[in-house]
Amino acid sequence: MTIEKILLAKPRGFCAGVERAIEVVEQALTTFPGPVYVRKEIVHNPHVVSALRAQGAIFVDELTQVPEGSHTIFSAHGVSPAVHATAKERRLKVVDATCPLVTKVHVEAKRFAREGYTLFLIGHEGHEEVEGTMGEAPSDIHLVQTVEQARTVRVEDPEKVAVITQTTLSVDDTRAILETLKARFPALVTPSKDDICYATQNRQNAVKAIAREAEVILVIGAKNSSNSIRLTEVAEGAGRLAYLINEASEIHPAWLDGIRCVGVTSGASAPEHLVQEVVAYLKRFGAARVEEVELVQEHVNFGLPAELVQPSTCKT
Repeated sequence: MTIEKILLAKPRGFCAGVERAIEVVEQALTTFPGPVYVRKEIVHNPHVVSALRAQGAIFVDELTQVPEGSHTIFSAHGVSPAVHATAKERRLKVVDATCPLVTKVHVEAKRFAREGYTLFLIGHEGHEEVEGTMGEAPSDIHLVQTVEQARTVRVEDPEKVAVITQTTLSVDDTRAILETLKARFPALVTPSKDDICYATQNRQNAVKAIAREAEVILVIGAKNSSNSIRLTEVAEGAGRLAYLINEASEIHPAWLDGIRCVGVTSGASAPEHLVQEVVAYLKRFGAARVEEVELVQEHVNFGLPAELVQPSTCKT
């Protein structure tokens, strides 16, 4: 078997929200006296979590596992008001690493609910971002995961409805659900700006670009990473074989039989060194050419929370 070329999608890998969340943990570990706890995975990637754990971060599933008064970080996916309330009860010193684009969706949910709207949240049940967003107005939000659900969901007042979305969805799938909702509810109000984040859109478009030539596309990301799963689906939607892998060791040589061109991308939580390890693995099969297909340059940066800029203000 001989691979002639590797196409690397660009943009790929870390987005601004992930970079910020990782920096929040790293800065907290050097700023505050330990221990520093992190509720859930700071981002959905085991390599990132392991690296931060090695630096001293303690990851927990629930705040009840955190000693009262301790420094605690909330993940990039956001949390519900109930989690904030528990943190306050336990006098935790909280640093919130929620991605600002997720925070935007939380703000929209609260505003729409306050104005008397029933909300449709397009997203995936069980995802931490969805749980956090629904917690802002649990009695006013209907989760819609599929076009079929969009066709059947019912509300008391169809003239007072609005829609928000999880930030890491497939642009194409979301569009189909949204169009179905708009057809059923002509008065549907949408946010002034798209909820699906810029990085998700850019990475999906980059996959479509390499899919024009690549016969197989390898998506590097964790199995619980929503945006990585969506990248795999986008590649398959473009008519290509696609595999979601956490690292190079998960590649099956049989996937590469008879393949001339392999495409590689990575989800927004996947470190770049994993991409380079995959490239090195593929070169063992003869790939002499590695080309980046750059669709757009990203220049987005998010500042750190105030608690890390002014540590004395760390809230309880």
